[in-house]
Amino acid sequence: MTTDRHHVLKAWIALILWLIVIAIESTDWLSAHHTGRILYPLLHYLFGIGWERFEHLHFFIRKGGHVFGYGLLSILLFRAWRETLPVASSAEWTFRWANIAVLGTALVASLDEWHQSFIPSRTGTVHDVILDTCAGIAAQILVLIWIKSFAKRSPTTSGASSLSRT
Repeated sequence: MTTDRHHVLKAWIALILWLIVIAIESTDWLSAHHTGRILYPLLHYLFGIGWERFEHLHFFIRKGGHVFGYGLLSILLFRAWRETLPVASSAEWTFRWANIAVLGTALVASLDEWHQSFIPSRTGTVHDVILDTCAGIAAQILVLIWIKSFAKRSPTTSGASSLSRT
């Protein structure tokens, strides 16, 4: 297998593994009821948080999980498509790759919420799709900033970073 094919394979395997994590998170196992049963005793013991305060905190922890999870999904989609759809120039970022990543993030978020609408302990909402898609957009902005700032610091290297092709 050539090095280029190896990079493509690594990028897609990472993406597929993260999609599996999202699919598992979409089940009853990680519903608010189940995560609350774990987090409340922990936070109550560590910080003395009461139930009323925990309910608000739990909401923000869960939504933060959406932002992190779908932001990472967007980055992994960007990386996979960058490896799969090369451009003639040596560009490290293109609107094409970023747009595909955001659209893919929105598609996965929509399918995730649709799936959750069939699980009695879950609620699929359009608000979460919007939150997840916004997280994907924010991740693409951060990728662009990261690549542009890295390229400015070391002009002799192409924008190799955590999104590198190694």
